[in-house]
Amino acid sequence: QVQLVESGGGLVQAGGSLRLSCAASGTIFSINSMGWYRQAPGKQRESVAGITSGGSTNYADSVKGRFTISRDNAKNTVWLKMNSLKPEDTAVYYCQVSVRTAVAGPWYVYWGQGTQVTVSS
Repeated sequence: QVQLVESGGGLVQAGGSLRLSCAASGTIFSINSMGWYRQAPGKQRESVAGITSGGSTNYADSVKGRFTISRDNAKNTVWLKMNSLKPEDTAVYYCQVSVRTAVAGPWYVYWGQGTQVTVSS
């Protein structure tokens, strides 16, 4: 099977920075897209950033210019660099990957366990 392990969350003051990491391991033939989602208390889970296997990226309007998503295909890892953090960014952040476990197998979506990001004002 495939496992995703997240790290890098914590408490930071407004204007500070954090870098989240998500590493995939297990039976992986290839990884297609990777992304980050977040969910604040009482709110819907929302997409924050995504990156394709070819390196194309997209961001939610609320984080454009502040967050950067990147990946290392050799390490099966995706990062989210968060700058100029605001209290509104406080949420649990989840990574997501789409993987294939065999050369002609189907694609499956896996989720990380979530990591808490808290931004104080």
